[in-house]
Amino acid sequence: MIVMGGIIGSGIFINSYVVARQVHTPFLILGAWLAGGVIALMGAFIYAELADRYPDVGGQYAYLREAYHPSIAFIYGWALLLVVQTGGMAAVAVTFSHYFLEITRAPLSGRAVAALALGSLTIVNCLGVRAGSSVQNALMTLKIVAIAALVGCGIFFIGAPHRISGPVLDEPVSLSLLTAIGAAMTPVMFAYGGWQTASFVAGEMREPRRDLARGLLIGVCGVVLLYLAVNFAYLYALGPSGLAATATPASSVMRLAFGERGAALIALGIAISTLGFLSQGMLTAPRVYFTMAKDGLFFRSVAWLHPRTRVPALAIGLQGVLAVVIAVSGKYEQILNYVVSVDFIWFGLTAASLFIFRSRTDNHEINSTGDVSINLIGKHFRVPGHPVTTGLFVAACALTVLGTVYKYPQNSAIGLVIVVTGIPAYFFWRWWGRR
Repeated sequence: MIVMGGIIGSGIFINSYVVARQVHTPFLILGAWLAGGVIALMGAFIYAELADRYPDVGGQYAYLREAYHPSIAFIYGWALLLVVQTGGMAAVAVTFSHYFLEITRAPLSGRAVAALALGSLTIVNCLGVRAGSSVQNALMTLKIVAIAALVGCGIFFIGAPHRISGPVLDEPVSLSLLTAIGAAMTPVMFAYGGWQTASFVAGEMREPRRDLARGLLIGVCGVVLLYLAVNFAYLYALGPSGLAATATPASSVMRLAFGERGAALIALGIAISTLGFLSQGMLTAPRVYFTMAKDGLFFRSVAWLHPRTRVPALAIGLQGVLAVVIAVSGKYEQILNYVVSVDFIWFGLTAASLFIFRSRTDNHEINSTGDVSINLIGKHFRVPGHPVTTGLFVAACALTVLGTVYKYPQNSAIGLVIVVTGIPAYFFWRWWGRR
């Protein structure tokens, strides 16, 4: 539930129309979502092996620290706190406020609703891991029900469905077609991001080597199936041209099925989905700031554990406050672009760390035929197809970063400048810790 909750936010309800505007046949549209799922699954394999090697609190932060240098890990945590996690949560909180107000017509501003949602989930997760995970499980279950209802309505309750079959390509293979496919992959990759945050709570799992690997693989596979089913329903109900023509495909499908009542129901589903994503972020990411503080590279108080709940309450509170500040001051599109340009830098670096860890591993861990085994039950987990699959994932991350920076240079620059400020911040905290 934590893995799936970290992936499924609002993207699957919105981003499909962006894909359909870039590529125009059912084969290419579904192919883009399948390709994104394959890339996400490769990433999940990589993180599963990393979790097996370093089942520590902090997850990705610990991998970067052990593979490269504490400074790289610190800059990652700095970016996570100031850009990636808080910015992503702020963007999703803004989306939640939009649908919440559409449903309730409450006499509140969107910024106030976003702030209240973030504040409430901050308090819940300060009550303990069990409280936070229980809320996460409940919201994720409701989210799956909403997606299943959307798929069912799109397939079985549409009066005049469209044919899914048709030509594979609508134009000859050319540079323009390849460019269009690349542009279609950007919103797909964003929609699939988030599975890595499950690694942040590895140190609080009973058996992280076994359970985190299983959770990553089962969770990502589940999301791939859900995403393909949703996009099939979109195409079946709206057709490729109809999907490209609406910025709210989920609402359009439900409106065709049940009128305005259907649109209101899916708005409720989207609100629950975004709230579940926020809950997952509050549960997982503060463990990184906690680990930074334990390493002497952040405020010592952030490493404080509540004596009863045993959670890093100050780290959770700090993230919640910063997310609220960004939510009430920024715009959704601006936040989204600078988050993506930074997030995939760390995906690529973390995946590349596996090459370093493998180079430190004795050859006896690989069997005599040279094959790498997959074992979800035994002691060790190994990425299938390494180094090819790992290299492909790193290349996909690099292309995503370059594409986002090229298309949105100003917004991307905001995130990259914040990352660079982490360099002097690291030297300051290292000096401060030696006092």
